[in-house]
Parts: sequence; structure tokens; C-alpha cells
Amino acid sequence: MQSEPETVCNVAISFDRCKITSVTCSCGNKDIFYCAHVVALSLYRIRKPDQVKLHLPISETLFQMNRDQLQKFVQYLITVHHTEVLPTAQKLADEILSQNSEINQVHGAPDPTAGASIDDENCWHLDEEQVQAQVKLFLTQGGYHGSGKQLNLLFAKVREMLKMRDSNGARMLTLITEQFMADPRLSLWRQQGTTMTDKYRQLWDELGALWMCIVLNPHCKLEQKSSWLKQLKKWNSVDVCPWEDGNHGNELPNLTNALPQGANANQESLGQCKSLEYQHLPAHKFLEEGESYLTLAVEVALIGLGQQRIMPDGLYAQEKVCRNEEQLISKLQEIELDDTLVKIFRKQAVFLLEGGPYSGLGEVTHRESVPMHTFAKYLFTSLLPHDAELAYKTALRAMRLLVLESTAPSGDLSRPHHIASVVPNRYPRWFTLSHIESQQCELASTMLTAAKGDVQRLETVLESIQKNIHSSSHIFKLAQDAFKIATLMDSLPDITLLKVSLELGLQVFPSFVVIITEERNLMQFW
Repeated sequence: MQSEPETVCNVAISFDRCKITSVTCSCGNKDIFYCAHVVALSLYRIRKPDQVKLHLPISETLFQMNRDQLQKFVQYLITVHHTEVLPTAQKLADEILSQNSEINQVHGAPDPTAGASIDDENCWHLDEEQVQAQVKLFLTQGGYHGSGKQLNLLFAKVREMLKMRDSNGARMLTLITEQFMADPRLSLWRQQGTTMTDKYRQLWDELGALWMCIVLNPHCKLEQKSSWLKQLKKWNSVDVCPWEDGNHGNELPNLTNALPQGANANQESLGQCKSLEYQHLPAHKFLEEGESYLTLAVEVALIGLGQQRIMPDGLYAQEKVCRNEEQLISKLQEIELDDTLVKIFRKQAVFLLEGGPYSGLGEVTHRESVPMHTFAKYLFTSLLPHDAELAYKTALRAMRLLVLESTAPSGDLSRPHHIASVVPNRYPRWFTLSHIESQQCELASTMLTAAKGDVQRLETVLESIQKNIHSSSHIFKLAQDAFKIATLMDSLPDITLLKVSLELGLQVFPSFVVIITEERNLMQFW
């Protein structure tokens, strides 16, 4: 600024093998990132390397001097900086003249200008104290003064470091995690039996996601991963370390309204998604012909979404399962499918249907396995224009909701040890069950809409609804959907769909009769 007096700052930068390893600046600014003066000097060195003279290490220069030159060098150094270095110079002189001093027990002398050994680890400069101080400050501010935004900026910096394969990424994340673990609110919440705020838990989620990126990094050495595993176990053993399961309380909020409804929840609309310009970038190494980074990314996403996984215990963890699935599907919907990607979808759908215990769409799944309704709806709509048979087969397989089955598969009742197989099982605590049932209903409605005019498919979908959907309200909704689809104004009524609507209505009718009867009896009692 022209109105401000010009300030001269003394900046020193050490670099080793193209990395800045240490910085000092007399400006006094304390921050995680480099000050403007350090950046300016770095850019000057990069843009005008000829203007910055390179010198041999000072030890080499001193070695070339004779006695008179050495004495002149030291005396001039003391004269120029006598108030700063004279006490130190006098102390060093006394120690060197004393044969029993500690300094004479060591061969040679240190040289800060010589740089590190080739075997020494070289990494970018990171002011660890400043990182700890900044994170502690943000945490003590709670949700005020944009502290959450500042912490997310730190997380973004760690991601950038990991992308650049900067070893400081793991160092910085370790410092951040230590400050999170030292947050006094963790002990307070544990003592009071209360849960942390959603905003704070989201920061912990980001912390966990970054650690997964680090430990799964294929470029890291085995000893590094072992060290991180040891550290993660140490943190996990601390009493105040938050559980991923989150809330174990008795209050069950209405998660059907809290969670986004369907994979299209983030868009304006058992069609207006904007397709981004994703392109096939060829990857020449280690890949088969025709594969690209885009096909690999889509295939990995489909594999992850289709894996069989057990529903976690806690409310927050279950909510996160649904949210993460829908966010990933929403990302996939941004991609416009071409012939190459359709082949990937077909291949993965077949693999999932024929897969064993690792597939969530296999013939046999665990009773408490996470349902595939949301994922199957996306597969169904993607495959339908290209392979209707495979699309319906996938969606129908995903319609099951085993957690609501009242009995295990029937066995031979003549054998005593099979008696337990027909004993009703207790329901696990699925806090997101209402949301999951709504996704099941959406999948069924989507199939009913697509099957209009196809008698055989409509009958198959009807059988699946009657077998797998247990909620009277959802069956009633499907009856209404079938009636609306069958009586659209631009076409003649679909008789088969009307029959589907009638059968579903009759199926749910006794439940409503019981409710009405109970209400009437209650009124008569009063």
C-alpha cells in the first residue's frame, strides 16, 4: 500500500532436492502457510535463478582459506554483528581452547549450509506448532467465526498434499487429529451422555475419510503403514474417541424426512439431470484395450455400490450409509452413458447377480445386509433402454427386505435342531428403516411405470410387491401409482395395470378395515 511505510524483511529459505525444507522471516507473521515475503523470494529464485548466486557449503569455503584469511573472516564477522554474535563467539572460543570441553569431543563441526545427506528424508517445510495452534483455536471457537470453514480448508490442504504425494500430508493430518483428540468437549459430552453436534461429527467424518486415503495409498512404504496403524489403534483405545456408530439414544427422528428421498434428491427432477462433459482419457499402462480412466472410475463405483455389507448399529452410521450411497449415485448420474459404459453396466450387473457372498445382489444375502433398492433403481433405469431383461432381473432381485422377514428359511421340522429356524427373529435396531422402505416402494413404482403394456412383466412385478413389501401405506401408495399410470389422459386405460391396482388395494384393504373398526370400538367405549 502506498500509504504504508516500506518494510524490509530478512528472509532465509533452505531447499533440498527441489523442496523447501525450512523458512524464516523477520516479519513475525505466524500462520500455517508461507508468508508473502517467503513466497516472493521463492518466486524470485524460480524466475531469476541467475540473479541468486549459488555458493559451496561454508565448510568447503573455510577449508580453502589459510590461517590469515580465517582470522580475518572471523574478526570481520564479529565486527559487523558484534552486538549479536560477540557473546557466542567468545563462548565458542573458550570452549575450543579447553581440551576437556564437550565441543572438542566431537570431530568436525556442523554446517547448516551443507544440506541433508542423500539418505536423509527430505520433505517440505511444515510449521508443526502453527498447525496445532490453528486447529486448537478453530476447535475452541466451536461453530462460530467460520471455524468449520477454516477446518475444511485445512482438510482441503491435506487432500492437495496427498494428491502431490507430499509426505507432509500425513504429518499435517496427524497434528490435526491429535488436536481433535485433545478437544475437552469430548470428555464433557461423554460424561453428560450427550452426542456431539452434526457439524462437529461431519468434521470427524472428513478426518476418517482422509486417513483412509492415506492408509490405502499404494505409493506408501510398508513401514509407514505399520506406523500409522499403530497410531490409529492408539487413538482408538482412548475413551473419548468418538464412535462411528454415533447416537445410541432412544430418540428416533423421522429419517424419511431428514434423508434425501431417492438418488435424484439433489436434482430438481417400484429426468432433468444435467450431464457433464466427461471424456474417455486413455490409460496406456496396465490396462486392457479400450479401457479409460472414466470406465475404470465407473466400474469401481458400481463394484462398491453392489458389495454386500452389514448395516452398522448406530443411528448416525446408518444415516451415513444411506447418504453416501445416494451421493455416489448422484455423481454417476452426471455421466452420459455411451456404448462403452453400457458394456461396463451389463458386465457388472451380471457379476452382481451371479456373485457369491460379496455381492449384495447375489442369491443369498445376510438378513441384516444393507438393501440394494436405491442402487438397483439406478441400474434399472440405466439398463432398461439397452437390456430390459437384465434390468428387470436386477431390480426384482433387489426388491427383497430380509430384515422384515419374521422367520428364517424353513427347514426339516422332523429334526429337533431345525426347530429354531422357524422361531421369529428379533428385529435389529434399523433407525433408517422407514427411509429404506420408501426406497423399496420407489423401486417398485419405477418398475410398474416401465412395465405398462407388458402383461407378463406387470404380473411378475405384482408378485414381487406382494412378497416383499410389508408396509400397508406403501402398498396403498403403489395401488394409487398403478391407477394413475393406467389412466393417463393421452392413452387408453391399461387393463392389466388397473387389475394390479385393484389387487394391491384389496391386499391392503383388510388392514384399513381393522384400523377403522378399532377406532369405532374406541369411540363407542368413550
